[in-house]
Amino acid sequence: MNTLKLGLPAGSLQDATAELFRKAGYKVTFASRSYYPAIDDADIHCTLIRAQEMARYVRDGSLDCGLTGHDWVVENDAQDDVVELAELVFSKVSRRPVRWVLAVPNDSPIQTPKDLQGKRIATEVVNITRKWLASHGVTASVEFSWGATEVKPPKLADAIVEVTETGSSLRANNLRIVADLLTSTTRFIANPAAAADPWKRQKMDDLVLMLKGAMAAEGRVGLMMNVPREKQAAVVALLPGHKPTLSALSDPDWVDVLVILTEEEVRRLIPPLKRAGACGIVEFPLNKVID
Repeated sequence: MNTLKLGLPAGSLQDATAELFRKAGYKVTFASRSYYPAIDDADIHCTLIRAQEMARYVRDGSLDCGLTGHDWVVENDAQDDVVELAELVFSKVSRRPVRWVLAVPNDSPIQTPKDLQGKRIATEVVNITRKWLASHGVTASVEFSWGATEVKPPKLADAIVEVTETGSSLRANNLRIVADLLTSTTRFIANPAAAADPWKRQKMDDLVLMLKGAMAAEGRVGLMMNVPREKQAAVVALLPGHKPTLSALSDPDWVDVLVILTEEEVRRLIPPLKRAGACGIVEFPLNKVID
C-alpha cells in the first residue's frame, strides 16, 4: 500500500495548519502526547515536527513532504536539497509574510549593520544571521537563543534577530528595528525522490491544490441575484474585473447573476446593485476556490 509521509509543523503553526487542512476538506486530529496526528485519508501518515527541523527530515527522506517556513529551509541550508511545491501564505497571526529583523533597544547607539562590529547578537536563526553579517563585512558574536529573545538586550545581548509579523512584541519591549534580514512564508516542500515518484507526486499535487483552494476562498463569498434582462447591462457594469455567470430563469425576462467577490466588495456593491435593479440578492460562504 502506498503511503505519503507528511510532516505537519508543531508549535505556533500547528493550529493554523489544522484549520487550513479542515477548510481544504481534511480532518486532522491531534491526540494528547502523540506526535502522530490522525487524518481522514488512509493514504497519508502524519508526523508532528517542529518547523525548524522539517527541512532536515524532508531532505534525508524520513518524510516525503512537509510544511515549514522558507526561513527554516534557509537556516538549514536545504534550498538545493528539497523541492518546493507551493507557497502557502499563512502564519500564526495573519495571512502575511513574517520578517526576521535586527532589533536593538530604543536608546542603543547601533544605527547601521557596521555598528554591530564586535557586538553580541542573540537569535534562533544563527546561520542566517552569520551570513547576513558576512555580507556586510561585519564580525560579531552570534549566540543561539532558546526563547524570550526580546528581553535579552541590553544586558544579555547588544542586539537580537527576531521574527515578527506586526512588530507589536518588539515595541512592547522597547526595541526598534534596524534592518530586515529575511522575509518568509510557509512552503510545501518535498523530498526530491518522493517528488519524482508518480504516485506520491500526484498525491502531493492534489493536496496542494486543495490547500491553495481553501486559502483562495478566505475572505471571499459568493453573491447571487435575480436581474431583469433590461437591467442586466447596468448590473454587470457594476462588477468590473469580474466575470459573472449569467443563467436563464423560468421567466425569460429575468436572468440569474452569480459572482465571487471579496467581503469588502460585497458590502460596497450590494446597495448600488439593488439600486440598479437586482433583487433576491443572496450572499453565501465559500470553502474552496479552485482557479
